[in-house]
Amino acid sequence: MIAKRIADEPAYVLHRYDWSESSLILEVFTRTYGRIALIARGAKRPSSNFRPILLPLQLLHVAFGGDAEIRNLKSAEWQGGHVMPTGDALLSGYYLNELLMRLLARDDPHPVLFDAYAATVQLLASQSSDTLQVALRAFELRLLRDIGFLPRLDVQTATLASLDADAPYVLLAEAGLREAHDDDRSSLSGAQWLALQQALDGDAPFVETMQACINHLPELKTQLRALLHYHCDVKVLKTRQMMIDLQSL
Repeated sequence: MIAKRIADEPAYVLHRYDWSESSLILEVFTRTYGRIALIARGAKRPSSNFRPILLPLQLLHVAFGGDAEIRNLKSAEWQGGHVMPTGDALLSGYYLNELLMRLLARDDPHPVLFDAYAATVQLLASQSSDTLQVALRAFELRLLRDIGFLPRLDVQTATLASLDADAPYVLLAEAGLREAHDDDRSSLSGAQWLALQQALDGDAPFVETMQACINHLPELKTQLRALLHYHCDVKVLKTRQMMIDLQSL
């Protein structure tokens, strides 16, 4: 149970809903308490101090109180540090938020995942297309690992047999990590999966995971997308469909 009054808590706004003519309900990702819901009373009024502050992909420090499922937002302070991402980077940020909304239970703390999210958002704001894809793959791995949906990547899931460094393996939602078949669309070698597991277990897991992802982004993207769609129970995520629609124009 969260204490009744919390102050100076690092947080990001994931989503917002209209609650009344003047107020909003926010879904917020906090470092200490995980995903929580907050009422921002009067936030839609032109004179509200909340109006320019409660934006996605911006680090805030928030204060809130109450012990109900939806707590009361008392204050929010923008911490600065980077400008709002634009273009593909902005859509990628909304994609991260959609994943967190779909996969994180409320009031379930994930401080390491919060730090990975903060690092990813900063990289998105840098507008580097090369870094963007690396950061997304590393964050997807971190998210799946933290919520328990990523099997060990240093053994075959069904048999716990060791990986052959030179043999190809695929990661499947229902079967975990197994040897690749001729009809599998993409695969990584045993050595590459082992490197990813070592990175996730490292002292600087997000940075090390990014480094381990760099040389096989297309293969990882295909397999992680299938895994995420399976656990989100969707064929295509809303933000992914938005990207497809924009590209078709």
